[in-house]
Amino acid sequence: FNFSETVVTCDGFVQHLSCDTGVISVQSATYGRTSSQICSFGRPQSQISNTWCSINVPVIYKRCNGLRACGLNTQGLSTPDPCFGTYKYYTTNYICIPAGSSLVCEHETSALTCEHGTVIRIHGANYGRADSSTCSTGRPPAQLSKTDCYSLNSHTTVASRCEGKSSCSILASNSVFSDPCFGTFKYLYIAYSCVSKYFSVVFKMNV
Repeated sequence: FNFSETVVTCDGFVQHLSCDTGVISVQSATYGRTSSQICSFGRPQSQISNTWCSINVPVIYKRCNGLRACGLNTQGLSTPDPCFGTYKYYTTNYICIPAGSSLVCEHETSALTCEHGTVIRIHGANYGRADSSTCSTGRPPAQLSKTDCYSLNSHTTVASRCEGKSSCSILASNSVFSDPCFGTFKYLYIAYSCVSKYFSVVFKMNV
């Protein structure tokens, strides 16, 4: 049973999502204001009175799904502005789901395999860099300093090659994913699980 957790972050601050076990699966992510109490300290009434302001934020799904931990700088994260002049906040609800993971450095190949009778289901993927320590050996600091590097087509690219197969391989390179941050040494992280072929067919039909 997966307990859900809701994180509220005032606009301009960093939103942190994390799982002790498993990986993040975002259930909902919104930006706006639906309460006059939240993120209201020190704000004039005119900035907090509109409580009918809310839009979905798909970029949070794309950046955080499948990761064990995710830190998002919310400054300028969501466009357009759903209610100009109102001070807004981000509300993200997520659960932690069991999954295995694969991590390879740039120019290496990630190979995923599942036991007989099961197939790959991709929960999330990112070709980029989310911290300064992974795949850092022998690299100058300038290639490691950008830690908010996300290739937003990572999930769809990996899923198109691996979803529903018993095994697959994918090269961590700009030629496959394009280059999300020029000059940064990147890595490919994939979160996946092995599911029965029958479950995979049902899942695809329900998507």
